[in-house]
Amino acid sequence: MRFIIDAQLPPSLADWLAAKGHDADHVATTLSLAAPDQAIWLVAAQQDRIIITKDRDFAIWASERRSGPQVVWLRLGNATTLSLFAWLGPRWPEIEARLAEGVHLIEVRL
Repeated sequence: MRFIIDAQLPPSLADWLAAKGHDADHVATTLSLAAPDQAIWLVAAQQDRIIITKDRDFAIWASERRSGPQVVWLRLGNATTLSLFAWLGPRWPEIEARLAEGVHLIEVRL
């Protein structure tokens, strides 16, 4: 799977995903931290990448559109990188399975 990680998540999430065998880039390396959501959406669509975000806007777009990139919406408040990985780790196998099934929007809650 190919991912683009939104600006409010740490760049080390790309390394975490790469260690799991995925192609992952942070928006800071593909566009910029100040890139507008629309630009991120377009890059994800053009490069067949899945957006991982904490931004509700992407979730709204994914739920309203029949085409476009898949979105993983992390519903987690402010967290350290270590606590993010501790929270996401046990949930990741189910997220991967749902992405493989083609689910367009995956909302991951506490």
